[in-house]
Parts: sequence; C-alpha cells; structure tokens
Amino acid sequence: MSSPTTLSLPVSRMSCASCAGRVERALMATEGVDQAAVNLATGAVFLTYSAPADLAGIVTALDEAGYPADLQTTELAVSNMSCASCSGRVARSVTAVPGVVEANVNLATQIATIRYAATVTSPAKLAHLITDMGYPAALKTGATTQPNANSSAHASAKADDDIARLGQLTLIAGLLALPVFLIEMGGHAVPALHHWINQTIGAQTSRLLQFVLTSAVLFGPGLRFYRIGVPQLLNGTPDMNSLVALGTAAAYGYSVVATFAPELLPAGTNHVYFEAAAVIVVLILLGRWLEARAKGRTGAAIRKLIGLRATTARVSRGDQIVEVPIDDIVVGDEIHTRPGEKIATDAVVLSGRSFVDESMITGEPIPVEKAQGAQVVGGTINGAGALVVRASNVGETTMLAQIITMVEQAQGAKLPIQGAVDRITIWFVPAVMLAALATVALWLMFGPTPALSHALVAGVAVLIIACPCAMGLATPTSIMVGTGRAAEMGVLFRKGDALQSLQETKIIALDKTGTLTAGRPELSAIHPAPGMDEDRVLQLAAAVERFSEHPIAQAITRASTARGLDDLIVTDFQSHTGYGVSAQVEGHTVLVGADRFMDGQGIHLGGLDDQGKALGRQGQTPLYAAIDGKIAALFTVADPIKPGTPDAIKSYQKLGLKVAMITGDSQETAEAIAADLGIDFVMAEVLPSGKVAAIKELSRSGKLAFVGDGINDAPALAAADVGIAIGTGTDIAIEAADVVLISGDLNGVVSALDISARTMRNIRQNLFWAFGYNTVLIPAAAGAFYPAFGLLLSPVLAAGAMALSSVFVLSNALRLRWIVPKSVNDTTKDQPANPALAAAE
Repeated sequence: MSSPTTLSLPVSRMSCASCAGRVERALMATEGVDQAAVNLATGAVFLTYSAPADLAGIVTALDEAGYPADLQTTELAVSNMSCASCSGRVARSVTAVPGVVEANVNLATQIATIRYAATVTSPAKLAHLITDMGYPAALKTGATTQPNANSSAHASAKADDDIARLGQLTLIAGLLALPVFLIEMGGHAVPALHHWINQTIGAQTSRLLQFVLTSAVLFGPGLRFYRIGVPQLLNGTPDMNSLVALGTAAAYGYSVVATFAPELLPAGTNHVYFEAAAVIVVLILLGRWLEARAKGRTGAAIRKLIGLRATTARVSRGDQIVEVPIDDIVVGDEIHTRPGEKIATDAVVLSGRSFVDESMITGEPIPVEKAQGAQVVGGTINGAGALVVRASNVGETTMLAQIITMVEQAQGAKLPIQGAVDRITIWFVPAVMLAALATVALWLMFGPTPALSHALVAGVAVLIIACPCAMGLATPTSIMVGTGRAAEMGVLFRKGDALQSLQETKIIALDKTGTLTAGRPELSAIHPAPGMDEDRVLQLAAAVERFSEHPIAQAITRASTARGLDDLIVTDFQSHTGYGVSAQVEGHTVLVGADRFMDGQGIHLGGLDDQGKALGRQGQTPLYAAIDGKIAALFTVADPIKPGTPDAIKSYQKLGLKVAMITGDSQETAEAIAADLGIDFVMAEVLPSGKVAAIKELSRSGKLAFVGDGINDAPALAAADVGIAIGTGTDIAIEAADVVLISGDLNGVVSALDISARTMRNIRQNLFWAFGYNTVLIPAAAGAFYPAFGLLLSPVLAAGAMALSSVFVLSNALRLRWIVPKSVNDTTKDQPANPALAAAE
C-alpha cells in the first residue's frame, strides 16, 4: 500500500466561504482523498490522498465543481530520445512526480509539455529528474513558466498581477458608472439638475445614456461575476458571484424594461435602477481590490522569509573560488563568506571566526559567535569576520526552507472553530436567495405603492449585502498573520490547530534535561581542602581528565580552559572503570574520581565527605581529587539550569498556569531542583517509556502543553494536547511537536501563549463582525425598519457595506503583525488562568 501524498494546490474562482465548502465537499467525495482543507485567504487547498486518487482525478473533480486548479504549463527541451520507448519512459517518470497533472512528450520535436502545480514542483526539479534518467533536459527558450522555483514567490507575483488587474477594472468601471450615478442620483438629490436634464437631453435620452454606460460596466469589468456566478447558479451551487449577478441583473433587467417597454410595468413603477447595477459592480470591485491588497499583506511573513535566501555564493571549484547561483550548491561544497554577506546555506564552519546575526531565524537580537566546528544557518548574516564553511544542507532540506514549509502548512490549517463557520456557510447563500425571494413576495403583497419598485430595491439589497466574504476570511487571515508573526519571533506553529489548543492550556509540563537545563554537565563548584590552592588543584585534575572521554571529565577540562590555565604534561595515565582516573603530572600523583575510589586508595576525605553527600542530595554529582595521597578538593558537577529558565517559569505562573517537571532523576534530586525553580508538580524517576503515562496523569487537571527536546520526548510531545519542541533539540522531537521554539529559550512559550490568545481573540472579533453584520443588515436590507421609520436600504449602500465588512475583517487581522515578544516583565499576577482571557482587552 502506497503512503499518502500531501500537497497544497492553488484553486481559482473561490471568493467566499461557501465556495470553500463546495471545493472541500467535491474533493472529499473523490475516492482516496483523506483530507481537504481550504484556506480562502491563500486561495489554496491542503490535500492528503492515496490510491486510487491521483492528482489528475483531483483536478478533474475541481473542474467539475467549477473551481479549476491554478496550474502552470512549461516546456522542456529533452535530448537523446531516440524511440517511442524513450519518450514513454520520460512521460511516465514525470507523471509520477507529485504535483504533475499531465506530461506529453513529443519524440519528433524533443519537447516535453508538462502541466503541474507550482506549489509542489518546478521546471528546474522536473528538468533535473529527466536529466538524471539520461536524457539531458532544460527549459525551452520562451517557455511559459514561473520565474521562481519557489511556489510562494510565484504566488506572490501572481497576487501582484491580480491586484493590478482588479485596480484597472475598478478604475474603468468607476469612470463608466460616474455619469450614470450623477445623472440619476444627482437628479434625485438636486431637483434643479433633474429639470435641467429633462429640458436639455430629455428623460428618455438620459435613460438611453445610462443604459449604454451601465451595459458597458456590467458586460466589461462586471462580466467576471456573470462568468462565474451564472454557471454556479445553473449547477445548483450558487456562490457570492451568483448573488451579485442576480442582484445586478435584476436591477438592470427591470431598468431595461422600464426604458424600452414601460407599458409592461404597472402604473407608477416605471423607474430605472441603472445606477444601482453600475455602482454595485464598482463598489464590489473596489472591495475586491482592497481585499486583495490586504490579503497580500497577510503573507508578508512568508515573503520576508523567502527574501532571506542568498542568491549567489562564492564556492571553491578546484583551485578557484567562483560565484555560483545558490541552486547550484551541493552538500560538501566549501563556501567562502565575506563580512556582511548572507550565509548561503546550512553549513559547518571550517575556518575563520565571526559573529553571525541569527535574529531573522531565532528572533534573538544578539549575534552569535561562530568558529571552527560551529553550525551556521542559511539566510543569516555574517558579521565582521570572514568564514569558510562546508555546506551540510541545501535546497529544501535547509532550516529556512523547513521553516517556510512549516509556516505555510500552519497557515493552511483549519481550526476547530472554523467547523461551525463552515456548517453555516454551506447553507448561507441558498438561504439568502430564499430570503430575497421572500422579501420580494412580502413587498408585493403588503408593500405600499409602488410595491414592485420597493420589492426590487429590497430584494436586490438583500442579495448584495449578504455576500459571505467576511465569514470566509475571518479565520484564515488571522491564522496567516498570527503564525507569520510568530515565525518572525522564533515561534513556529507546525500545526495551525495548536493556535486554538494552546490558548486553552492550564498546565505546562517540562522535560528536565535539555529543556530546563543545558543538557551538558558543567563544573558548578570547587571546594579545596585546607591549605590547597583552587586553581592549582583544578589545573592538575584537568590535566588528567583530558585523557578521559567521560562527560564529567570534559566538564572539568572546560572549566580549566575557561580560567586560562595552562596544559600540563601527563604520564602513566590509567582509567579505573567505574571509579576514576589517575596519572603522573609534573612529579605529582594525581587521582580524580568518586568517593569509593578514594576509599579504595586509602585516602581520607575528612569534612569534604559530608559536604559531598549533602550536595549529592541536591542533584549535583560530587567528585574528589587527591594529590600525592592526600585529599585536595571536592568538585561538584551539575547540568546547569538554562539562564532564562527561572524567569520563564515565573512567567507561566503569572499567567495562572501550573508548572510540572517530568524527569528520570531521583525523587530527592528532582524535588531539590523544583524547589529552586518554584515548580508546582514533580514527577520523578520516570523512564522514557513512562512519559506518556505521566502526561495523561497530569492532563486530568486540564489541557496540557508539554515542552521537550530529546528523542525520548517524541511520544510525550505527540500525546500532549500541545507538544512544544525546543528547536535546538532533535529532529524527531521537532517532527512530533505542534509548536517549535527555534532559539531554545523557554520564554518563547510565553510568546507562543500570547500569540495564541491574541490570534484567537482576533478570530472571534472577526466572526462576531461577520455574523453580526449579516444578522443586523439582512433584515435592514429586506425593509424591516420601513414600517416604523420609513427606511429602506439602497442596493448601492448595501454593496458599500458588504465591501466594508471584508476590508474590516482583513484590517483587523493585520493588527497581529505588530505583536511584540512577551517576557516575564510583561506578565502580571492578576491575569486569569486562561491565557485567552489574560490577553483579552
């Protein structure tokens, strides 16, 4: 059985939540499709499918639903094909590539024509595949394809084109509609103008002029609504374009009859509404244009991440250093990075020393020192020093590429809160059409004279004002902006639904080693025996320990190096497994090891024995050094608490959260550490296999987020309501997590909680506006206020209000771009336990 395929596919013609619902239902009805989640803000559907489903069948399903996939076509020139078998082999191999819908290979012209999804693959990748098969391939001169292999860059360029096109259409429609609006509405507002028009060009000529200009608007810039809306209406799946098409067609058709066959209308109803049809198109196009511009800004974080990539690099090729495109770098290449340049790709430093600005990746503003053996990340900026690095990851395997993928997937996620919205919007457009019909019927039966005119105005207003654009945009735009801003702050939401789960968290559970602590033992203290010099004892002990590979030995040697103590000559080194080490150092016999080693050598520990046992109960490891048969010092080694850990725990508690620690340490040691840090719950002596059970036990008190970094944390990260991985940890832990803290700083959890709360609050605000707007204004458009106040909403005002609702939702979502990182100083004790309420204003 083949493994499922997951990809993001751009879909055209989606303009509202009901469109998104139809796309999802059409895809889920396709056998083999396991998941289909539409992100209306990006115009894409996130798919998971397996056999018998394939991309060609999915594209066909989208076409039949009226929402075709946005595919690209490219032509590749292929060499060395000599028979039909060659061309067939190329066609089959390319068709098997995820993202390729169709591949036609012409043996005579040596051209492969390929239709593909730009979000999944690219011409460069396809050409590389064919070349590897033994048929050199390259992009055909003049072939139409995306300018950038990066799908997000392509999507951004396409969005810019769409914005420009919408702007042009709006301007043309506005210029054509302005005379119509001035003639008709100006005549109503200024009676003198009405009389002047009748006396100069005449009422009928005025109507003919309005007819011509309005026809140009509807069948020019406004034709897009009819091309999409009418087929959808005929298929029984009306969308918002159908509502606009119906509303404007009703106003236009009534006006045409009033202009050319007024005798068909009842007396007193011979009015024209050309200005309503024309101005509705202008206002909705204007709203779409403003919407598109705002949508473009919601993806700013992704574009900023893409912009971090270097474009070229100076690479060693033989005896020369040549500048090559970034895509030509392969693993193992030696890259020369000058001061101030971007690091070309993930790499290991071979030589040189510099400080590298990693703030765009980690969110941490302080440059990090890099020397031989250090890891550097592609896209970060080199400081004042020159570095020679060896490429370790290239292309899609780099950290930056993985971050972009994580953010894109999170932005395409569907939160649980969206489920209720989807269930409503499925029936919303048909319900609106029924409401419009009911409105017309009620006006015709009970409305004052002229009832037909009033019925038309009310019915069109209901159709126009109820377009559910704002409903469909409310959730995805907030997710896009919130997760994008989080990525800029070093917090990656790998799974978008973690946004909703995290703000409901009541308990933060933390792994100890590597999460609360540095994960590497360090010398914490030296207690010299009376009459012994601390530095001299450390120097002698470190000389012996340099020959040992034990982590505790390395902690002692690092401490000696940090103090600037010179290396000493060592002879007769011996390792006593399980006990310690011994050697001759400058004529002295030096022993370093546990208390049992000293006892075995007949060395009396004196007062250091009790001191060592007391420190051992506090979670530190005691180690003794003896010189020439006499005790010299007690060393204590411990895994140090990370510098930001105490402040982070205070932050969690000030947010009203309970903090738990899960560790394999003894109960005594764990409780000592917990007491120092102020941790609420301790679960000690937990084996790696028992972490999941510990998570379930703690979860009984409320939703739980688990923070870990190691391979053995992966099951617990997956089992928790929200798994948060330290980005400096293992790849397996990161893969199992819902949220990743790139910098490894636990204060990132505070930022993640804050972003989660603010994003969910933003979503609720958007949904309140979207649903409240329709709840209040649909009855108003239908004429509910007419009997009491004589107010009837004009279709023109309805169109303006509809456009305003979408712009409001998008503008509100964009406020998330200005979230600043949270720290312990930003939290207050009086905040409630629920971070969502804590962030509420």
